[in-house]
Amino acid sequence: MEPLFSGYASVQITRFDQDKTDVQFDQVVQEYPIALVYNGISHAVMMATPTDIAEFAKGFSLSEGIIASLKELYSLDIIHNNFGIQVEMKISSKAFMALKEHRRMLIGRTGCGLCGIESLQQLQFSLPKISSTIQSEWLREIPNAIKQLKNQQKITAVTGGAHAAAWVVEGNIHAIFEDVGRHNALDKLLGYISAENFDLSKGFVVMTSRASYELIRKCVVLNIALLATISAPTSMAIEMAQASGLTLASFCRGDGFVLYSQ
Repeated sequence: MEPLFSGYASVQITRFDQDKTDVQFDQVVQEYPIALVYNGISHAVMMATPTDIAEFAKGFSLSEGIIASLKELYSLDIIHNNFGIQVEMKISSKAFMALKEHRRMLIGRTGCGLCGIESLQQLQFSLPKISSTIQSEWLREIPNAIKQLKNQQKITAVTGGAHAAAWVVEGNIHAIFEDVGRHNALDKLLGYISAENFDLSKGFVVMTSRASYELIRKCVVLNIALLATISAPTSMAIEMAQASGLTLASFCRGDGFVLYSQ
């Protein structure tokens, strides 16, 4: 039987409070190696929270440009072994040929920066332009969506240690996913809304993390027009958002936020 993962694990701790110590149990977010294998070739090993694994693999495949749509993903099998989790995917010959040309081995980390980038020149890629436009009311809907986040983060409620990515339509959260890595949480969300055939021109993404460059890139690849984050953006995230036409709102707290690109 395959193991079941809740997204968190119980560990024994010693809590110190001035001169007092207390041995207790605490809940921590799970982090697990997940290997993504395409047509028998291992492409990436990502450190992620082992929940919603199929959605994660689909989202990663789409947001990294390995497949253009889920129609190019013919099968997906999740295999548990002593080393971690392996996701075996069969993709179209066209997608696999393109993958082999750009194949790289990488290790994904919690604070994933330039995972898989082999040279500085690879940063000089051109992102597509966002073809959809944000609806005027979306910006007014951001504060309400942010307020909904806390009550829907089940792993964070227990551990305080996970990031969340949510899909918002008409000011309400319609899907939310959590992970130890912000980019993984976004991939899980993107995999789900793509598999469920959500109209990506009708909503936007909110996240509990800072806005880093890889979040911008993943949203742009799927033609998502607005990303709202609770924490600060990075300089590269702002540059990429401005260049691609993605609207970036950060420091989304209370009733306010800061627009860095529009």
